[in-house]
Amino acid sequence: MDKPLTKNEQLKTEKPDLRGTIRETLANPEADRFSGDDEQFIKFHGIYQQDDRDKRKTGKEYSVMVRTRQTGGIVPATQYLVFDALARRFANGTLRVTSRQTFQFHGVVQRGVGPLIKSINEALSTTLATCGDVNRNVTSPTAPPTDAVTRAVEEDAFAVTTALLPRATAYHSIWVDGVQLDLGLGQAVAKAKADQANPYAPPPAEEDASGASVDPLYGKTYLPRKFKTGFAIPPNNDTDIFTNDLGFVAIAERGALVGYNLLVGGGLGSSHGNKQTFPRLADVIGYLPRADVAKVAAAVVAIHRDWGDRTDRKHARIKYVLEEKGVEWFRARLGEQLGSPLAPAKPFAFVGQGDPFGWFAQGDGRSYLGLFVETGRVKDEGEYRLMSALRVLAERFAPTFRLTPSQNLILADIRDADRPEVERVLREHGAARVFEPGLVRGRGMACPALPTCGLALAESERVFPRLLARIEDAQAEAGLAGEELVVRMTGCPNGCARPYSAEIGIIGRAPGKYNVLLGGNREGTRLARNWRESVALDDIPALLGGLLARFARERSPGQAFGDWTDRASDLWAAPAA
Repeated sequence: MDKPLTKNEQLKTEKPDLRGTIRETLANPEADRFSGDDEQFIKFHGIYQQDDRDKRKTGKEYSVMVRTRQTGGIVPATQYLVFDALARRFANGTLRVTSRQTFQFHGVVQRGVGPLIKSINEALSTTLATCGDVNRNVTSPTAPPTDAVTRAVEEDAFAVTTALLPRATAYHSIWVDGVQLDLGLGQAVAKAKADQANPYAPPPAEEDASGASVDPLYGKTYLPRKFKTGFAIPPNNDTDIFTNDLGFVAIAERGALVGYNLLVGGGLGSSHGNKQTFPRLADVIGYLPRADVAKVAAAVVAIHRDWGDRTDRKHARIKYVLEEKGVEWFRARLGEQLGSPLAPAKPFAFVGQGDPFGWFAQGDGRSYLGLFVETGRVKDEGEYRLMSALRVLAERFAPTFRLTPSQNLILADIRDADRPEVERVLREHGAARVFEPGLVRGRGMACPALPTCGLALAESERVFPRLLARIEDAQAEAGLAGEELVVRMTGCPNGCARPYSAEIGIIGRAPGKYNVLLGGNREGTRLARNWRESVALDDIPALLGGLLARFARERSPGQAFGDWTDRASDLWAAPAA
């Protein structure tokens, strides 16, 4: 007997326009939440329903998280100023840089959702398909393009965004056409609209015989699960390309971009205790010429659409298709979609990851500034007023904001003559820490977890800075002060901060308890493995401290911590628990 479809699949089949009763809920002044089926539909519109878990003992206090789309993390200064104003007016007063180069607004109450999303669209971004069973934000290298190769990759990232953007008609009718713009943002929105054409406006959907709109790529039921796409330019794997469902690795010859190696089948989410779920790095499928990038991207999505598991959402990512059917099977199906097989992949290699911090020449008398944003949270807190500083810089110097996949920030297109004043503004706002975070904090990532994420099993963002400080102390005691170490933490095994590809991954298992993973590498080409389970948070620094001391004694010259732990066979002899 065939297994039944999941509830999500049934909902998409019954209501493929994803409209639900969202408009009616927005019009109801008594409603404080989206309920029932709408909790699933709103995800396709870039919204997650949440509540403050710190306050559950006295009753649920509902809000939503809203996520923008920023291909390659690019945010013009005029657009950033709109986001800044929206965060202070409708959200919790912060902006969060995500691990996929977008912004998230947290703590948005029901009456603010409509004006917020309307204003995001008016500022020439969108929230369409930043969540849900569709292709999410397309990531690409974050340093400003300074040559023909980097400019071409950025263009192709936008081409793939357009090719994979759903054409759902409900989104614009609900959020753009059906909501009155908050007039207090009129001037800021007008400046943003004058800045560029909207790169996220999809062409209209097609109609089936009944007159219902049908997306030509996704069909009526979209994908079995979420889908993530990225670009990378060797030798820097700053987008963690092997962790994507779909990846394009740039191949350059004689200073020009000639094509890409195609990667398919990465993904990090898993579930504790469910051996049918696991993290996986993508396979290298083959090589394609640059002109075919959008066509190949759509073909890969179509294979996921047709072959992904629609009976078990925990088993629905394309990584399981690759794992179970094999690479050769996938190459054959892709060849059928394209009309001919891909060429063999070309050689490439990555030598590291990580964001640049400090000043770098951009050319033509301009520079860019890499800034550390602790846990990706742009905020004002006490004397540390990064959010206010960035507002001043956006107004005064109009840099291009570029969000990184490691949750940091680059300010690009700054005149060299303005560099001292830019630094002065940041330091006067108590944000000196953004310049030189070091190679532990600067490489670290954490997900939001508690109190907002409904999936969190343990803390992450709120405890991560303190945990990293203790790990840095343990490094210093071992004689390793200042050495690079990639540590990532999440409050659950879904892996939003990519702990599975870190040298040290810390994954929430229960309140105050974490699994500790070791053995990933700095290049992002090897997964970490489970080393210890259910370790108390306060015990993690001492546990790692002992390992760091041993590493300092036993390492080979220049050997990285992740490489040493992966090869230290006795570390893996004992059970993980």
